[in-house]
This record gives sequence, structure tokens and C-alpha cells, in this order.
Amino acid sequence: MGLVKTREKLIDVARQLFAKKGLDDTTMNDIAIASGKGRRTLYTYFKSKDDVFYAVVEEEMRRMGERLKLVASKDLEPEDKLVQLVYTHLSLIKEVVMRNGNLRAEFFRNIWLVEKVRKKFDQTEVDLITQIIMQGIRQGKFDVTNIRLSVDIIHYCIRGLEVPYIYGRLGMSISVSRPMVKQVIHRAMAKTDRPDEQEQTMQTN
Repeated sequence: MGLVKTREKLIDVARQLFAKKGLDDTTMNDIAIASGKGRRTLYTYFKSKDDVFYAVVEEEMRRMGERLKLVASKDLEPEDKLVQLVYTHLSLIKEVVMRNGNLRAEFFRNIWLVEKVRKKFDQTEVDLITQIIMQGIRQGKFDVTNIRLSVDIIHYCIRGLEVPYIYGRLGMSISVSRPMVKQVIHRAMAKTDRPDEQEQTMQTN
């Protein structure tokens, strides 16, 4: 088994143990035994349990980033693509947290480490949102004067919805909330007839 495959196996085994027993009750020895690789091999790749946890979260975020890239590559209208990106993000983060059982608390309790790990994922998402907005501008669908600010607002809005979405606190189903999110994006970014309306009003007067 190659070096990359060995590391991937150790990360996957650790994730399963963390999910079952929790981070605090899982030892490096547990990971070594469950992986069948031994402590020497484990310590060749990771210096500590925190190091392993970092790798587990990093791998989850990497997979999420790849899924978001697939959304961004779809042949959709920019507005629809942004909406799908929002819900793909929320669904994936919920899937990751719920799939990991006892590990889920660490995504919030150990927030400083999670924040450190997700920087790369956040940058990926910011780049994808920027790409979609630029597409919308080129196609004449979006009227955005400050792209960076618009991207930051969308990105932080999505992040702010993570915890309420995970715990079902939004108070509405996707079928109800999705059109609302689409309407917000449309009103914030789509071109309007306001200038023409103003011109008509001036001509009338």
C-alpha cells in the first residue's frame, strides 16, 4: 500500500473511531490497532491525536469543496447555480456533522481548530461564488457594482445558516425556503428596470 493510501486509511479509521467513541475517548493506540498499521506507522504520519483530528476535518472539508465545484460546473443559470450552491453547502455540512456521531460536538466545541482547517474550504467557496457572479455579469443577468463585497456577504450568510440548518431551527422545509432564498438572490443581484422607470417618470413630468 502506497504512502497516500496508508494515510487515507489511517484518517478513515480515525474518523470512524471518533464518530463512535468521541475524540476524548479515542487514543492513538486505538487508531493504530483498528487500522492494523501499528503505532510506529501511525506516528510516522501524525504527531498527535489533534494532528489526526485536523486531518479528519480537513479531508471532510476537501470532499465538500469537490462537491461544490461540481455544482459550479453545471450548465445552469447563474441565479439557479447560486441557490444550488447554498443548499449543497448546507446539506453537506449537515451530512458531515450528523454522519460523524460523537465527533459532531467537536465541530463546534473545538471551533478554533475547525476554523483553522476550513480556511482552504472557505477560499474554495469564495472563489466559486466569485466565478458564478462573474458569469452572471458577463451574461447580463447580474448587476453587481462591488463583487468582493457581494461575495463576502453571500459567503457569510451561508455560514451563518449552518448551525440553524443542522439542528432544524430554520422552521421551514427546503421546498418552502428555497424559493425565498432564490428571491433574495434575485433582488440583490439581478438587473432591474429601475433606471428606465425613473426616466419614464421624468419624461411624464
